[in-house]
Amino acid sequence: MGADGRVAVVTGAGSGIGAAVLAGLAREGLRVAALDLDAARAEQTARAAGPEHAAFGVDVANEDAVREVFEAIVGRMGRIDALATCAGIVDATPFMEATAATFRRVHEVNAVGTFLCMREAARRMTAGGRICTVASVAGLRGGGLLGTAAYSASKGSVLALSKNAARALADRGIAVNCVAPGATQTRMTAQAFGDEGNRRALESAIPMHRVGTPEEIAEGIVWLLSPGSAYVNGETLVVDGGLMMR
Repeated sequence: MGADGRVAVVTGAGSGIGAAVLAGLAREGLRVAALDLDAARAEQTARAAGPEHAAFGVDVANEDAVREVFEAIVGRMGRIDALATCAGIVDATPFMEATAATFRRVHEVNAVGTFLCMREAARRMTAGGRICTVASVAGLRGGGLLGTAAYSASKGSVLALSKNAARALADRGIAVNCVAPGATQTRMTAQAFGDEGNRRALESAIPMHRVGTPEEIAEGIVWLLSPGSAYVNGETLVVDGGLMMR
């Protein structure tokens, strides 16, 4: 994948799925720009993958900051060929307790942040560019695991946004796809999965009877960013151990 000097950008690369995607792309030979709100974590994961990778701190919900960081990536690394939008936050506020402020906070990161990064990456991509967003099965089933109203609505927005972008960017030769993970063991979900009752309830709902790992989710994202998926566009790959099958 990286034989021609391809450069990928991964948001939320400081931990979890984003860090696993960065590592997977690096193994495929791509140079990777690691973006995260926590610049130190981004630097740590980038350096662990090798000296040819770069790290940048950015709030993906800040339009000016996103524009500036994508310009900096091109200035430092020369090009952008692929984007994985792994940055996101989870929210489990019950429906009747959620506020407009809750919705705005979650949507700003999960939906608006995804859009801003897609737009700025696409502006700098040439034909053959690939984008993979990260939604959630919560956006397909309306929550019911960890994320509730605000979270599931924000991830549903990512699903719709990905299809719209696939149509809008096809004439530029840029493909856009989405991965919808099921329950995944990350730093963000550690507290919820640490409750034995919660974990048993989750695992009993999954036909494979276990939660996924960041590396298992990353495999799908890395493939959707590869030339091997060249004729795949506007699709959502569900990686959930069979949960949505039920």
